[in-house]
Amino acid sequence: MILNTTYFEKEHKSLIEDIVGKSFSLWQSIKMRGIGSKRMIIQKVSPNLQQYSNKVSDINYANIELRPHGIVIYINKGLKNFTWVIPYYQLHIYKTKFMSIHAQGKFIQFSNNKTFKENKGFLKKMMAAKIAYDKQHNFINLV
Repeated sequence: MILNTTYFEKEHKSLIEDIVGKSFSLWQSIKMRGIGSKRMIIQKVSPNLQQYSNKVSDINYANIELRPHGIVIYINKGLKNFTWVIPYYQLHIYKTKFMSIHAQGKFIQFSNNKTFKENKGFLKKMMAAKIAYDKQHNFINLV
């Protein structure tokens, strides 16, 4: 689900908390050594996310925040902000030449540059949180 969060709305906050849980407390985030990524450069987005990225050749940025039951991706488009809410059970992460996040029939591909390398520790933490969530809920692998 993608929300326009340029302006604060209580309904958006409660909707996000219902899907991925409340934000971690200050103490929890200190214990986890951070719950947010540095901004990353968006290389490519799926066609159904094109409307949330800059049309001209401006650089598109996004940040990721960990939540107890998923992640929140903050996308900046000029002066507007959009929030993509992804529960862990819908989250798929692929690492090839680029790192991409897939969910809900959409994807964002992040550029593999200096900002991506600075976020390597955060991405490992995100993967560990997803694995822990999957183990906790005993999802069956039918492979």
